[in-house]
Amino acid sequence: MKININLKQFKINRVIKYFVIVDLVFLSGWGLLGPIFSIFVLERVEGATLLTVGAVASFYWIVRAMVEFPVALYIDKKEGEKDDFYVLLLGLMLAGFSAISFLLVKTVASLFLVQFIQAIAFSLYTPAWSAIFSRHLDKKRTAFDWSLDHTAIGLSFGVSAFIGGALTNFFGFESVFIIASIMSFASAFLLFSVPGLILPRAITKKPLLMDHTPVSINK
Repeated sequence: MKININLKQFKINRVIKYFVIVDLVFLSGWGLLGPIFSIFVLERVEGATLLTVGAVASFYWIVRAMVEFPVALYIDKKEGEKDDFYVLLLGLMLAGFSAISFLLVKTVASLFLVQFIQAIAFSLYTPAWSAIFSRHLDKKRTAFDWSLDHTAIGLSFGVSAFIGGALTNFFGFESVFIIASIMSFASAFLLFSVPGLILPRAITKKPLLMDHTPVSINK
């Protein structure tokens, strides 16, 4: 039996490739927090309990859900990708700031504040990333492009979860938050390598698919 493999089916356009890399770097950094976040809250936040862990997770998702919807509406009302690009960039910068801010968390109140900033960051990042990504999907290959991104994220979470636990075990919580912050800022700088997205031209083409699976980052 002869099996023919057409390598062309695995080719993707450059914008999709860069955006998968941006997503991979960004979410891999936050994936480091997955196995250690609850332990961090219980050990480092004064007066924190398991109830606190649940409350802060609930607070994060509620804020994110409430903010993400109007952000998406704002992006849809503006033609072109310039606004999408700046919203995405702002989201990544805020995420980097929120990650490093965990180093200053000592009280329950400060924990909620940092989680609020993180929720705003992801509320900006998710719809903006999805809007640009979906406009540049390869024709007749939308499922492949999306699955490529989701597969890359899934594999990276599997690796980063282990690395996050190992880093915390040997170097403490600080190392994980610093790396997550660095990777968030690195993702922002990567955007300037994406072809045609530095002061991008107006694009009136509507997205083919507006979906970016809301992965649970640190809960």
